[in-house]
Amino acid sequence: MLPVTTDTAAVLDGLPKVLRPAVEVYLDIHRHPELSGAEERTAALAARRLTTAGFQVTTGVGGHGVVGLLRNGPGPVVMLRAELDALPVREATGLPYASEAVVPDSAGRPVPVMHACGHDLHLACLTGTASLLSAMAGHWRGTLMIVGQPAEETLCGARAMLEDGLYSRFAPPGVVLAQHTAPLPAGMVAHAHGPILAGSRMIEVVVHGTGGHAASPHLTVDPVVAAAAIVLRLQTVVSRESSPAEQVVLTVGSLHAGTRGNVVPDAATLEISARAFSEEALDRVTAAVRRIVAAECAASGCPRAPTVRTVSRSHPTVSDASAATAVRDIHEHVLGPERVAGWLPSTATEDFPLFGSAGSRLHGAVGVRVAYWMLGCVGPRQWAETPGESAAAKMASLPPNHSPFFRPDPRLAVPAGITALATAALSHLAGPAAVPAPRPAPSG
Repeated sequence: MLPVTTDTAAVLDGLPKVLRPAVEVYLDIHRHPELSGAEERTAALAARRLTTAGFQVTTGVGGHGVVGLLRNGPGPVVMLRAELDALPVREATGLPYASEAVVPDSAGRPVPVMHACGHDLHLACLTGTASLLSAMAGHWRGTLMIVGQPAEETLCGARAMLEDGLYSRFAPPGVVLAQHTAPLPAGMVAHAHGPILAGSRMIEVVVHGTGGHAASPHLTVDPVVAAAAIVLRLQTVVSRESSPAEQVVLTVGSLHAGTRGNVVPDAATLEISARAFSEEALDRVTAAVRRIVAAECAASGCPRAPTVRTVSRSHPTVSDASAATAVRDIHEHVLGPERVAGWLPSTATEDFPLFGSAGSRLHGAVGVRVAYWMLGCVGPRQWAETPGESAAAKMASLPPNHSPFFRPDPRLAVPAGITALATAALSHLAGPAAVPAPRPAPSG
């Protein structure tokens, strides 16, 4: 292992001073989660913490987005990003700080809300890192850009911030860094070679039928039957139209139709999620969905063509090779190689790639590199009690992200997350300016 440098030693020395406030942020946000697009309280809390740390703060960027800038002399612009939003999930962890929030969703229906994906932990680590690097301003040069992004779960927050001028109103970054919780032991990080997360398409399908009385089905065109046929036929897209060597996931996550059992409805709505690690595969799967939906509706004699639209999309998350190498090297250097693992590509998805080259047409910046890694969050007791002889078996048995039982251990995950994020930033910021040597006293 390389010897600890002055900069990374300063991270470890300064960490105890920022831990308590960061954990307080975590507990506060976990108790008070907010849905995508409604992150007003969370954004205000993040803005206060950044202001206290000496950042120039702007709120309301692309919705409830928060941007903090700390200019510390000439040098690179490094952006650190975390998410603000939570999920419509009822928490079942039994933790003393568990969420009990129930709020209206976008349709006005009351839904329970929980931070079931770790965004509360991400933001706690981000605010802790901002405070730590601000206190360490003598150890680096450049501009630190802290971004709290709204609406990641709906895959529209990054786009909204960029369309609101994130890179034109503020400093366009040279590199963007982020981390995400994963079912690994807390205190560990994991890096991938190649894709980290999949790209996605979320497709909404409306099947149009002819409603009527359940006692006279021959006088109707039942959209439920057509929808059921679509669900079954879609299974062949992966099993018969995709190579066994290619990772593709196609899921019908929602099917809604009708109001009562004695009424044939006039429409059925399906929401379909496609995941893959290349744009070509995603385009091919989307085309197959459209083809199958049209054919099944025609076979059912639907009175008009189905409505098919892509509701959201994301790109595969792939770190820039040089940026990722620098981050992994410094993580092994500070955390120790035994706490830095490899990461196999996951078919989870997110909108982070838009901050880099995948969003270049959107933000107009050229050469923005991205690096992304996974942050372990499982406490030692939960890890020990989880069945499985191997790490892979335990990870398969642990409550995953988006589960009502998902419960990171902040005591170990927060310090590791701050250390990982702060040192990753230092690996891309400039070192301190050289101090001029004193002039010799004139000889008399």
